[in-house]
Amino acid sequence: MANDVRTGQAPGPLQRDEFGRRFRQAFADPAFNATRSELDRVETVAWRAYEQGNKSPVTRRAGPGFADPDYELSVDWLATHEALAGAQARHDDAAAGSRVLLICGSPRNDGSCPGENSKSFRLVGIAQQALQQDGFEVDLLDLSQMTSDYGRRIHPCKGCVSTAMPLCHWPCSCYPNHAMNQAGDWMAEIYERWVAAHGVLIVTPVHWYQVPSVLKLMIDRLVCADGGNPDPTSTGGKDPARAKALELAGWPYPKHLAGRAYGVIVHGDVGGTEATRRALCDWLDWMGLIDAGEQARLDRFIGYYQPYATSHQALDGDDALQQEVRNAAASLAHVVGELRAGRQTAPDLLLRRPRRK
Repeated sequence: MANDVRTGQAPGPLQRDEFGRRFRQAFADPAFNATRSELDRVETVAWRAYEQGNKSPVTRRAGPGFADPDYELSVDWLATHEALAGAQARHDDAAAGSRVLLICGSPRNDGSCPGENSKSFRLVGIAQQALQQDGFEVDLLDLSQMTSDYGRRIHPCKGCVSTAMPLCHWPCSCYPNHAMNQAGDWMAEIYERWVAAHGVLIVTPVHWYQVPSVLKLMIDRLVCADGGNPDPTSTGGKDPARAKALELAGWPYPKHLAGRAYGVIVHGDVGGTEATRRALCDWLDWMGLIDAGEQARLDRFIGYYQPYATSHQALDGDDALQQEVRNAAASLAHVVGELRAGRQTAPDLLLRRPRRK
């Protein structure tokens, strides 16, 4: 039944003392001692917001174009929604230059604990130069900034899609949740950058036979791009019963990023490169992106079973890999050009899927 919503997993709300202990963790530096009375007042306000569940303390009417124009929507979500509309307009502008979103999936950089650039970042630089030489606008998204920038974060996906697809809003409406101190979510900006791009090139290392956590966070939060609901008023915000009923009535599972081209470059030192590359390509295929050919789907080892300390030197000497990265960028550039000129489409564009999900 559509209203068969299973509950009972979540723990109860925090007690006042435990809330205060968690709140004060961010102010353990003795330099804050002189501001304790001010912090106590801020903590009291934060506690009241938590008690009342003020997820979106600032809202306005949804307005025309929504199922319920009078529904009060978060101004944060509306701002992201409007930014995505603008990004889609830029993407669709035939007179605008071609744009590639170039993603560095490593968490490592010289501004945080490792004290050194990542090899992914160096490979990204090779690809960026090749794309710019082809006349492309390159938007570099360096996910390592989550480890080196103050307050830079991507919150985890809450899995709304598995309750019902329409409960997973496009863009994601789970954040910010001000009452739970779940604010400052970088994905609001990242969604816009994906939408504006004509092509996407991901460069990543392997961490334990998988992608690094910074890249996986972004991947999971892009689930709303594959079937997500652009109208939170249709589900009354986060009403699971309404979302289930809406899905069961017949949901189209719109693919909001379909038709963009992609390339993937994966590198490792002992194992996991092929499986990681396949997983990334499978994910992008599923979302309706179009692969840019065999040379744009690359997995290679750098310094195979050699010390980590000399891995940059190993990359210095691998001229073949550097050229393969240039080839991947060139292949992506070519396919983006063909797609924008209307000379290429997805091979299965005219086929009807027998399974909607």
